[in-house]
Amino acid sequence: MDMGAGLGVSGAAGMPLVLGTTKLLGVIGDPIAHSLSPVMHNRAIAALGADFVYVAFPIAAADLDVAIAGFRACGVVGFSVTIPHKRSIMPLLTAVADEAAALGAVNTVWWDGAINGWRGTNTDVAGLMGPLQSLRSRWTGEVATVLGCGGAARAAIAACQKLGFDRVRLVGRNEAQRSAIQTDFLPPNPLACTIDGFGWDAIAAALDGAALVVNATPVGMHPHGDDSPLAPELWSHPQAGAIAYDLIYNPRPTQFLKDAQGAGLTAIDGLEMLAGQGAAALSIWLGQPAPLAVMRQALIDHLGA
Repeated sequence: MDMGAGLGVSGAAGMPLVLGTTKLLGVIGDPIAHSLSPVMHNRAIAALGADFVYVAFPIAAADLDVAIAGFRACGVVGFSVTIPHKRSIMPLLTAVADEAAALGAVNTVWWDGAINGWRGTNTDVAGLMGPLQSLRSRWTGEVATVLGCGGAARAAIAACQKLGFDRVRLVGRNEAQRSAIQTDFLPPNPLACTIDGFGWDAIAAALDGAALVVNATPVGMHPHGDDSPLAPELWSHPQAGAIAYDLIYNPRPTQFLKDAQGAGLTAIDGLEMLAGQGAAALSIWLGQPAPLAVMRQALIDHLGA
């Protein structure tokens, strides 16, 4: 992989100094102006002294194929992928990692000269797993409850499968969406796991004895920081010492995590996943370990939390 010039120089406020030799990384999405990826990636790039810069590219769905061709023409080294392109990018890639194919979504892409094409993978699962692995290496025999039926929920389910949870309880209002996820995670999917579906009217049963509760819904996201997908009294249902994991990173903490901590649970917020998946991607692009602590601190500094 192209390592860049390694000049060890940076501009103001610890940002990379852009030169004629600087190689380009970025993130594509629509909308994309809210993305914090440039904040954490550029801080890490400056810390490493690498001759790269990371920028946001607003790309509409109708322009995706043209944009990717343009990236190759202007020498983009790699890029992150966010909504709404995580699935639609896949047919435009020469190679897709098995885990990303099994998940049905790509969030990290890079140019591979060996195959003369773009490679794609998914680092969301690794980013989600990181803080859980730091607390406990294996979760065999345990049950996880995942709230929501979108792409974040799929990543959470995949993480639970890789961590060794015995089963996942999936909570969502839309029965068709729940059923689709249950079907997608059946064998021969390499991420196959046992998923029990629950409507929100059965939320208490879905929480009973859970060792992990993941909020993969947007409920409680800024500017609606007073909202939570769970009523405070429901936190009596997970097992003692359970972990509450909110994939939302703004505000910090969310009401979901405040209520969980008030009930004695351990709280993890979405900033950990955001930094973790970003570090995994940057390691691929630069061919060296990324400074996770630097990326996490960049996000904290930016959010003022």
